[in-house]
Amino acid sequence: MEYSRITNINNPLFKQMHQLMQDVFPPEEVLEFDLWKEPLEDPGIRVFVAVLDGKVVGATEYRYYEDFNVAMTDFTIIGQAGLGIGPFLAQKRLVDLHELAAANGKTLSGMFAEIYDPYRVDHYEFGGVKPMDPYVRREVLAHLGYKRLDFSYVHPSWNNDGEAVTGLDLCFLPMDVEAHELETDLIVKFLKRYYTVLPSRPESWYTMIENLEAKEKVDLLYF
Repeated sequence: MEYSRITNINNPLFKQMHQLMQDVFPPEEVLEFDLWKEPLEDPGIRVFVAVLDGKVVGATEYRYYEDFNVAMTDFTIIGQAGLGIGPFLAQKRLVDLHELAAANGKTLSGMFAEIYDPYRVDHYEFGGVKPMDPYVRREVLAHLGYKRLDFSYVHPSWNNDGEAVTGLDLCFLPMDVEAHELETDLIVKFLKRYYTVLPSRPESWYTMIENLEAKEKVDLLYF
């Protein structure tokens, strides 16, 4: 299996990856094909696919913020079970992120990720791929060391229509396994930076930010 970076919308592997996203994710979570041009060319956004026999069988997008010294996993896609795609992507991604942090003169402090809460959202099939089932994914994140940030999370729809997407938790993987809380200043700065690309945000998103700004720290909880 190969770990191949995509930096151009004309890369033949990107068409396969975008189709895989449509097969797996709900429509509001998939950015239109043409709108990927700038993100793919952005050196700070890292899009990699797992390629087996010329076919894209998995993908992950993530980014490293040098000034925050944290990463964000935008998504991980496992195209089919039984190939070890999940561990392959997770391991390759972490090696890459540690190298990016080292080049920044630091040791990676942690990584954000979003995850559906299957107890609130249970109607998505995720392409019928069992490893993508929210119950399974939450268990995988828990085993990797992720913890749930203790606040009601809202994110703007990737359709950029100002609609709120709920039923998700924002999680964080601390490299310090003993960490049990996270400073809200980091969370707020990260969220404002991350969603700059979506100018149309619901009022509930701004309310969430205001509530966070009123606190100093947020607890990291087990799933």
